[in-house]
Amino acid sequence: MGKCCRVSKLCVLCTLLAVASVATIVTLWTLALVGDGGEVIEPWDRYRLPSALVPHSYNVTLWPRLSPNPENLYIFTGESTVEFECVTETDLILIHSNKLNYVLQNNDHMVQLTAAGEEPAPRIKNIWLQPTTQYMVIQLKEKLKAGRKYQLYSVFSGELADDLAGFYRSEYDEDGVKKVVATSQMHPTHARKTFPCFDEPALKAVFNIVLIHPQGTVALSNGKDIDVVNTTIDGVAVTQTRFESTKKMSSYLLAVVVCDFTFIDAEEQGTLIRIWARRKAIESGQGNYALNVTGPILDFFQDYYNISYPLNKSDQIALPDFYFGAMENWGLVTYRETNLLYDPVGSSNGNKETTVTIIAHELAHMWFGNLVTLKWWNEVWLNEGFASYVSYLGADKAEPDWDVKDMIVLDDVHRVFAVDALTSSHPLSSNEEDILKPEQISEQFDAISYSKGASVLRMLSDFLTEPVFVEGLSTYLTVFSYGNTVGSDLWHYLDLAVKKNNMSLPHRVGEVMNTWVLQMGFPVVTIDTAIGNVSQKHFLLDPESNVTVKSPYKYKWLIPVRWMKAGVLQSDVWWLNEKTAVNLDMRSNGPWVLANINVTGYYRVNYDLGNWERLLIQLDTEHKLIPLINRAQIIDDAFNLARAGLVSTTLALRTTLFLSAETEYIPWQSALNNMHYYYLMLDRTEVYQPLQDYMKMLVTPLFLHFKNITSEWTKVPHRHTDQYNQVNAIDKACQTEVPECLNLTSLWFKQWMNSPQHNMIDPNLRSVVYCSAIATGAEPEWDFGWSQFKDAAVASEASKLMSALACTTKPELLQRYLSLTLNSTMIRKQDASSVITAVASNRLGQSLAWDFVRKQWQYMFTEYGVGSFSFASIISGVTARFSTQTELQQLKDFVKEHEALGFGSASLAVEQALERTEANIKWLQQNQQQVLDWFTGQTGPHVVLMGSI
Repeated sequence: MGKCCRVSKLCVLCTLLAVASVATIVTLWTLALVGDGGEVIEPWDRYRLPSALVPHSYNVTLWPRLSPNPENLYIFTGESTVEFECVTETDLILIHSNKLNYVLQNNDHMVQLTAAGEEPAPRIKNIWLQPTTQYMVIQLKEKLKAGRKYQLYSVFSGELADDLAGFYRSEYDEDGVKKVVATSQMHPTHARKTFPCFDEPALKAVFNIVLIHPQGTVALSNGKDIDVVNTTIDGVAVTQTRFESTKKMSSYLLAVVVCDFTFIDAEEQGTLIRIWARRKAIESGQGNYALNVTGPILDFFQDYYNISYPLNKSDQIALPDFYFGAMENWGLVTYRETNLLYDPVGSSNGNKETTVTIIAHELAHMWFGNLVTLKWWNEVWLNEGFASYVSYLGADKAEPDWDVKDMIVLDDVHRVFAVDALTSSHPLSSNEEDILKPEQISEQFDAISYSKGASVLRMLSDFLTEPVFVEGLSTYLTVFSYGNTVGSDLWHYLDLAVKKNNMSLPHRVGEVMNTWVLQMGFPVVTIDTAIGNVSQKHFLLDPESNVTVKSPYKYKWLIPVRWMKAGVLQSDVWWLNEKTAVNLDMRSNGPWVLANINVTGYYRVNYDLGNWERLLIQLDTEHKLIPLINRAQIIDDAFNLARAGLVSTTLALRTTLFLSAETEYIPWQSALNNMHYYYLMLDRTEVYQPLQDYMKMLVTPLFLHFKNITSEWTKVPHRHTDQYNQVNAIDKACQTEVPECLNLTSLWFKQWMNSPQHNMIDPNLRSVVYCSAIATGAEPEWDFGWSQFKDAAVASEASKLMSALACTTKPELLQRYLSLTLNSTMIRKQDASSVITAVASNRLGQSLAWDFVRKQWQYMFTEYGVGSFSFASIISGVTARFSTQTELQQLKDFVKEHEALGFGSASLAVEQALERTEANIKWLQQNQQQVLDWFTGQTGPHVVLMGSI
């Protein structure tokens, strides 16, 4: 039972810190449980902590070394005292610990246990580290007594690795000097890699943090610094920074940073707001936009929740190396540079929206997630889905002219439909016992949790009305402040708000929401306008696929339906409560019927052929009579209904014909998203050129429209969404080889190559210009793009170039680019998966990326680990085009080859890739010929004229 500590490379350093010897445990523990097969399961072999001990506070001192030791390792040392209360008598202490080395205390044990009061603490019998479940196990000779408090003290060390997890190292270059940042990512299970702790979200405590760091650097944590002194420790001149005690919070929200960054600041209603980043980034104004919008967003959420911001400061810091997009550490939010910094000269309109929406997402968590926290990771969706939903509301407050709230339909609803229509999807909420291991926890942070979560909460807010939703939410947050909840607690307080406001709902909130939360997937609502029948059915992209996941509701949902007839909105929500019902008001032989207005419901809509024809006629004659978002919905629903065999493929393709007269972004983006699937399936077949000809025909009027309103590309469109659609126009025009577009992008790029210090390309257009010019260019263009990428001082600019380098049509350059992902001095670890998926998205690079992943999988998976690569996105990216039996077999062989190693957080992505590939094979067999015939029928001599500009 007892095992030696499996630790980092520090174990070899006998001169650093003595590692405790481990005793062999020879007795069965009385707390052991019995498994289904009758085997004994010891408490330390279970992934959940026992409930006997509850932490109250931690005193933690950490000292990161920002220079390598003689063995070229970066390390940190620390000491920690955790005070905990014994709730139930026990002679076993389990506390999380991962990859930490411990110093013997008084030549006796790895820890010291003391008790509050006069009575001594129980004596320690045995201690060992259990690496599989990531525990320090402490057996005691006597029992801890219920109701008493104890303190556990330890001295430890760990590696300050560049693995982006726990307390880790980030590096960057400034003026030719290598700089090192010690920073943290405790979420979801990495606090235990920094100090021993009870690392579960329900075990909230107060944290008292001290950081020891090189003089001249600054230390940050969740609270304000209250004591900063220069001193000498072991002959080393250092600064010691002590921070105020945190609020009672979960361990995953702790943050510590040591750096030589600088900041800009402001004050909003007594709250100190600071934006931290590399000095040059701050000096060039890249933090100004974040500072300007943080105050209004905080104000909005204080009003929205009706609760004051719980802290006295709001620090936000941009890190050169960071795994997630951002992390909501309470009082010290950490970001990737691309998500917090906005360069007023070189960043695009899209970069600006990214910054404001991600700031809103993270600040939303300061209340929902931090102040009130879900008890366990099986309900991640409620935390992340809620923040994703209200991020649009916060961003709308900061930028009211952008109509940013509409973007949720494209960015979340339609995005997650593609995943949730697979049999390998999963419910929003899982059973606690099914989410235990760290990799299972990490797997919960997917599109289902974020985007489906946001979509169903938006639907909930819509049918309750926002005032009632907000009232219930505010009460819920007030009641459970500084505590933990389960999802049903929110439904309860929303029900109370419904009752208080005398609303009439046919169901309780929990009854409705459980049909969306406890079963995977979503319905397609079919309306037969000839007779008024309305029915629902579980929507699957492959209707022949086998659904093995049982549903407690047998795949029936309680569905709120908003609808209109001939442009007239029907006032009340109509509820579809059964598999089939009748709504006689929906009968129509003349006026068209349209359901799910503004896509507030999380479902697709199908109609009888007569109503489809009436909708298509309306689009072709006067498309603006159909609401903007629903024009996008009609396209997205039709294409996906066709993939599922519920309508014809030609009907879906007909929904795009009106785009030759459409200039709005949202319908165009919906069409491009759906046509992307056709490119994935058909760009290696004879259909590719007719497809290109058709898209060229559609996009040319849009290209000319933006050429006209921008006065020959010399002005920036005024509207936020027009700026986006201008990018679409140039991107698709160049992809379909409109000569004027290709000449334009090549000219702009060559002008930049001739004068590298003066990039005159509009920031909004840089992504598409770089990609087009590198695709049509040769090695000189690629080499120039690479040099600019390596020298980029603005993270968003580096990101654009990084994507564009994957656009080359030269296989040898794509191969070179892939190989660079294994060298973190060339491609940061956080960016490696993005590069691999970008190469895979290139039709000439897909097979290269797949071969690379197959060859390097074991190396990447074992050497880099979860903190460095997004393995799920890699699997999804390299398999997106799979549509042949050969590719399916290759994927199966790949899975079999690595089944012993496993796929970690990519396990679900592998299942989805197999299912998608099988569906793609069927789709191609059934649709290739009719798609070829339709595209050929739509194009002709007029295309040459339209494309000759």
